[in-house]
Parts: sequence; structure tokens; C-alpha cells
Amino acid sequence: MPSDPVGAHSLVMPSPIGRLELLARDGSLVAIRFDAAPDGTPGTVREGAPVLVEARRQLTEYFEGARRVFDLPLRPVGTEFQRRVWDVLADVPWGTTTTYGSIADLLGLPPGASRAVGAANGANPIPVVLPCHRVVGSDGTLTGYAGGLERKALLLRLEGVPTEADQGSLF
Repeated sequence: MPSDPVGAHSLVMPSPIGRLELLARDGSLVAIRFDAAPDGTPGTVREGAPVLVEARRQLTEYFEGARRVFDLPLRPVGTEFQRRVWDVLADVPWGTTTTYGSIADLLGLPPGASRAVGAANGANPIPVVLPCHRVVGSDGTLTGYAGGLERKALLLRLEGVPTEADQGSLF
């Protein structure tokens, strides 16, 4: 998300994957940004929004391994197609993965639409909560992640999903 949504409130929080900036508008979470700028003090809501305090609590529980499902009002901004993809992401269970092609199939898209699904996945403004990290390549390899593949692997390991790097270390 290149600029703050008009009228957005924000909160910066530390996490195992770096400083996150949470943004809310009209009582809903609209974005989570990686590598939050150091001008935001962790834990401080720059402008009041109760959903941010709740989102921080739920994300903290997730990173501690105590939460598997998020229960937050979400309002991701995107095209109709992107929102359809993000709706599917919301249903990918904790500790599992799916593929871009499987999401395309679920949406009734033609063969080859996995690239469009990948682009929509990459535009997901609410990562972690809308678990785009759970989408892998058709061969199971980690591919594309706006926050970087290292973060994607860390999130999957947190959920008990081995990555190809973990498989290589077994032998």
C-alpha cells in the first residue's frame, strides 16, 4: 500500500518477523505493513482505533503459538478479483498450504490463471491475517512473498509446516 488510506489510524508493533505497522479505518483492519518505520513507537496507537489494539493482541497470540484463527473486522482495499482471491486465502487453515493453481481452480478460473492469482496474492494488504504465506508453488517450493521468502518460511515454520530448507537439513 503506497500511502496511508485516508482517515486511517495506525499502530506499530514488534514481531518475530520485524516491526509491523497495523492500519485501520472505520473500525476495520485495512493493512499490515512490514518493516514499519522507526518513527512509530511500538505499542503506541498514533490515532485511536480499538481494532488496532485487538489486532495487536491477536497477532501477539499468533506469534506465541496460542492463536490459529483471527477474528477481526477486515476491509482490504483491492479489485473485485483480488478480493475474491483474498476471500479464499482467509479459508486456508493454519498449518496447511495450498497452491496458486488450487486457488484458481476454486475460483473456477481457466488453466494458467495461477499467475493472476499470484499477482492478487502479492497485492494482499493484510498479510499474516489473510495468510498469503500459506500459498506455495505447484511443486511445494516457496515462491513470491511481499515480505520476502525468509519471512514466509518463518511463518510456515511457526505453524509447523516444513519448508524445502527444512527438508534439506534433514539429510
